Amino acid sequence: MTTSFGNSIAANKRLQDLIPGGAHTYAKGEDQYPEDMAPVISHGSGAHVWDVDGNEYIEYGSGLRAVSLGHAHPKVVEAVRRELDRGSNFVRPSIIELEAAERFLTSVPTAEMVKFTKNGSDATTAAVKLARAVTGRPLVALCSDQAFFSIDDWFIARTPMSAGIPGEIGELTIGFPYGDLVATEELLTQHEGQVACLILEAATQHDPPAGYLEGLRDLAHRHGALLIFDEMITGFRFSASGAQGLYGVAPDLSTFGKALGNGFAVSALAGRRELMERGGLRDNHERVFLLSTTHGAETHALAAAIATMNVYEEEGISARLHELGDKLAAGVREVAAAAGVRDHVLVRGRASNLVFATLDETLTPSQPYRTLFLRELILGGVIGPSFVVSAALTDEDIARTVEVVAGACAVYREALDTGDPKGWMGGRPVKPVFRRYT
Repeated sequence: MTTSFGNSIAANKRLQDLIPGGAHTYAKGEDQYPEDMAPVISHGSGAHVWDVDGNEYIEYGSGLRAVSLGHAHPKVVEAVRRELDRGSNFVRPSIIELEAAERFLTSVPTAEMVKFTKNGSDATTAAVKLARAVTGRPLVALCSDQAFFSIDDWFIARTPMSAGIPGEIGELTIGFPYGDLVATEELLTQHEGQVACLILEAATQHDPPAGYLEGLRDLAHRHGALLIFDEMITGFRFSASGAQGLYGVAPDLSTFGKALGNGFAVSALAGRRELMERGGLRDNHERVFLLSTTHGAETHALAAAIATMNVYEEEGISARLHELGDKLAAGVREVAAAAGVRDHVLVRGRASNLVFATLDETLTPSQPYRTLFLRELILGGVIGPSFVVSAALTDEDIARTVEVVAGACAVYREALDTGDPKGWMGGRPVKPVFRRYT
């Protein structure tokens, strides 16, 4: 059992002193974990991580879904190490940029060209800019039911953390509901001739309604807009060819990241040739400054991407992730039902991308009950903001996780019976990322 967090508490204090928010990603912030129980990681191997106090955890949601193969995967590490001895960045493109592009387009044949960069926000913002350039239109329509698309102004202006962004920028982004073609057509008609693109994740917790993605693509094109799939999460995790390959619908543009490099910094903008060429040297239209990053094609990151894509194909990783997720979801649901919290501790989503929900006595999502649940998991040696699996998990890891969840559900039942989880929270509740004030 995990009991000591003294070194993590001290390290978190130093992190807060030197780094705004104490982390380089808000979703990794100390406020996302129970008070004085936000482990600072020392290292990881496979599906396990160790904190600076020496505590060992079975980890879920590794690297915010980026480390799908497990930490320090030998084939990825070998490919990276090989490139490090050859130089990482040059004054002209390295041959590995060609090799990585060819490998990517083999995995994602619905795209015709690809450009690599370092993070997902750069890729999605480039897609939006390209759509605006191609169509000559100002408005971006995003799926308002989905959580995140970019750190850039066109998206963040619509969140509670819009400080520093002029209101006029937020007015250039509008929202449409997932799965509702009628409402989306009404939106496009209302803004006829003004919408450059529709951007969304093809699927999140559930498969899309039959015909929805095809209908959305046709609707966008009928109104002169482009369709963009954000495949940061779905890419490779849903299938080796992304959601677009799984569902058989090719968007005009798509963006990939996270699982693409198994934790190394690489993401991608991909799409139809005539669109992508607008950011190239062979098109006669006004030039688009599409993506131009000093570190966008670091050789070791592209080597990691090639190795990761190879492992996905050779070892059937997407199927493995679904198999592990199915086993975990079944176990969690069984122990939740046995503890009498079946309606309060929920597992949702595609098997390869599971999240959990914590509901209170009125079946309303609850941050206090989430705090209780996370706390019991951490004390049992399980860490993660979700139940997103990596391929490195073993059957023993899943069995141990279910055992820990069973204990957490027993405590959850006690709290429900008293009508107040505060006695099991250990301090303040965890907080949502997007909030106007601390």
